[in-house]
Amino acid sequence: MVNNGLEYLPRISDRQLDRKLHTSGAVLITGCKWCGKTMSAEQFAKSVVYMQDPDKSASYLAMADTKPSLLLDGAEPRLIDEWQMAPVLWDAVRHEVDQRRAQGQFILTGSAVPIDNVSSHTGTGRISRMKMRTMSLFESKESNGSISLKALFDGTQQEGVASHLSIEEISYLICRGGWPMSLSLPREYALDVARDYVDAIIEEEVSRVDGIERNPQRVLTLLRSISRNICTMATNTTIIDDFKGSKTSISMTTLDSYLNALRRIFVIEDIPAWSPSMRSRTALRTSSKRNFVDPSIAAASLRISPERLLHDFNTFGFMFESLCDRDMRVYAQANDGDIYHYRDKNELEADIIVALRDGRWAPVEVKLGNKQIEEAAAHLIKLSEKIDSEKMGRPSFMMVLTAGEFAYQRKDGVWVVPLGCLKD
Repeated sequence: MVNNGLEYLPRISDRQLDRKLHTSGAVLITGCKWCGKTMSAEQFAKSVVYMQDPDKSASYLAMADTKPSLLLDGAEPRLIDEWQMAPVLWDAVRHEVDQRRAQGQFILTGSAVPIDNVSSHTGTGRISRMKMRTMSLFESKESNGSISLKALFDGTQQEGVASHLSIEEISYLICRGGWPMSLSLPREYALDVARDYVDAIIEEEVSRVDGIERNPQRVLTLLRSISRNICTMATNTTIIDDFKGSKTSISMTTLDSYLNALRRIFVIEDIPAWSPSMRSRTALRTSSKRNFVDPSIAAASLRISPERLLHDFNTFGFMFESLCDRDMRVYAQANDGDIYHYRDKNELEADIIVALRDGRWAPVEVKLGNKQIEEAAAHLIKLSEKIDSEKMGRPSFMMVLTAGEFAYQRKDGVWVVPLGCLKD
């Protein structure tokens, strides 16, 4: 284990990494910068190459150009941090895994997708992939974890204890985000991490990913437009219209380029639509729901403070949904699943559909307060009745995810769960 002297808060994805190191020759961890990929990988690594080390980076790059195998020589698992700086390392790792014929040889971390066609081989069968995100509330110790997603799917969950998170605290957590480095800072400084990250995106990262210079004002306008439309199915045309009210304009082709750049540095993480088998012909909306990897990116882009967010409950509702999406992604991944959203032509919807690879699924509605719980529960029941259960199976559970205090199961079977009680 590499020791960097900092306290390490265990991550849910650590279990996935440990498993993959026992089943694959190498593991690639992707995710946005500052989400904790390197620190997590260091817990397993026996040796490490930091490709962005300012004292050694030039030497490492020269070595990668001449004899990349030299960078792979070290105690295993060997961590190659930010491997995409020398894309030739992909084929070098793949080749070395083939030659050594052993598991758990390398860990690669990357905060950007390298330029297409840099590798002659996909790495299938040699390099396993996993995505890491910013910290969930359970990982940052703000959720008490009394309600388990796994237990809900298994039907073993007992009613949990109350959440201690107030609306004021949730507003702060939305703006602070799940950035590991923010957890050790005083509250008055912790908010700066997300703001600094957004500044880095605007000024450097979105252009550095592929070497194409992009206008910082356009990047900022784009981030703000996505932020205003977060957790909606806003079209690219809607975003272009947002540019008309700013000091700059953008074409559809240029917008696609900017959006792709943000995806390649893992800033944007939209929620895809769910397409189940229905009992009757029902037209489904197939557009993805717009989102960032962390809600603090939206708050920082709009320069919204926790106090200001509390005075705009419409925006608060969308930001809270983004926070729920982030945590549910983390928890679903730990259970070998992912999240989607559902909406049909009659506007019947579920904010989140948790779907596991074994076929189990569960609909979730996100509501800030208790007043909407009754309506949300009715929608979930109606949705479950429209799904073809012979093909899809019955939902494992139905849940209203709230910012409230108490976790309990209603008489109709719907769970009401505060986000501050949830874990994987």
